Amino acid sequence: MTGAGAGALLWRAMIENICGTDMTTRDFRLLSSKAVILYAMTALALTGCGSRPSPETLATVDTRGIPKLATEQVFAMTTRGRIKPDENMFDNSKAIDASYAAFTVSIPPNHKSSEVEWPGAKADPKKTFAIAGQKRLDQKEFIDAIDHADPNSRDIGIFVHGYNNSYQEALFRMAQMGHDANIPGAKIVFSWPSQAELAGYVADKEGATYSRDYLAQLLIEATKQRKTGEVYVFAHSMGCWLTVETLRQLKLAKRDDVLDKLKVVLASPDIDADVFRTQMQVIGKMKLPMTILVAPDDRALEVSKLLSASSQRLGALDVHNPQVLAAAERVGIQFIDISSVKPLDSTNHNRFADVAVLAPALRDEKKAGIKDAGAFVFNAAAATVSSPFRIVSGVLSQ
Repeated sequence: MTGAGAGALLWRAMIENICGTDMTTRDFRLLSSKAVILYAMTALALTGCGSRPSPETLATVDTRGIPKLATEQVFAMTTRGRIKPDENMFDNSKAIDASYAAFTVSIPPNHKSSEVEWPGAKADPKKTFAIAGQKRLDQKEFIDAIDHADPNSRDIGIFVHGYNNSYQEALFRMAQMGHDANIPGAKIVFSWPSQAELAGYVADKEGATYSRDYLAQLLIEATKQRKTGEVYVFAHSMGCWLTVETLRQLKLAKRDDVLDKLKVVLASPDIDADVFRTQMQVIGKMKLPMTILVAPDDRALEVSKLLSASSQRLGALDVHNPQVLAAAERVGIQFIDISSVKPLDSTNHNRFADVAVLAPALRDEKKAGIKDAGAFVFNAAAATVSSPFRIVSGVLSQ
């Protein structure tokens, strides 16, 4: 018996074990898609069984006297509700007014690139990420602070997290990416009210959609009177849905002055490919080509595809498909396959965290061979990007 045949029998046995009865072929086919979802969701749950940081890990700790302790300044804007009025701790409720803060995040001496040494119930700066300092800000103070965050750079980097993320998880992840990639300028995390639960997928979609106006306002303020420096928007998973909806909203409001200053990167976007096509029909070609990081082996997006009865998720497109290349050139998008980057877990959905590897190629597009829209493959070993199409490769790299 072939491996595929044995695998099919094992899978059928698993389903029959769940259902508690022998099944006909027709019964198997009817139930298999639901079982796939159940099995996949269970696998994703087991992937994240480690302890997750509680809101209390955002309490300021004393880091004095700890050698080799690096720090990152991270600004945060959120549409989440506060747990307590006088603390920078947030839950999954939807706030009427956005909240703003500045954090100094310490990186432990044992830090490994691309990873977050997550704190448990309490942060230990010698071993985990921790908060070395923080300040609550109003909107004006927040805008002034990001405008003067780095005397050596006018760049602004905005991270929009994905599904199943808490406020503190998004904050620590932004600090990790900023540290590992040595990102210059102001680093901002935009945190929308995710339930931070595996079963909260539908509620998360609502929480992301709820936050469109707030993200639009941040982008307007970030680009206002900015004549130098780049404004990067780096979104992951469901955060890409929020980001693209916000871009569409800005286009309908005729805010090309904002759109023309944005450099957008969508990592593993959890968006139906057909829905994205209609979104881009409104947005049109951006002055700075949008970059989309994809991986056909993304298991989390496969689950999303089943849950939403979608034909294809944007983040799992195959850049070797000539239709993808044609669509990319038509709408002015750079698709980059990042499957060669080592995943952080079995879902293959969190490769975005390894921006320490990706950042040089994405920053220096001329050196990497990216000049315009098209379909490309990232070579993690060489940290370069090249076109998978021999015929157009020479044209794109000229």
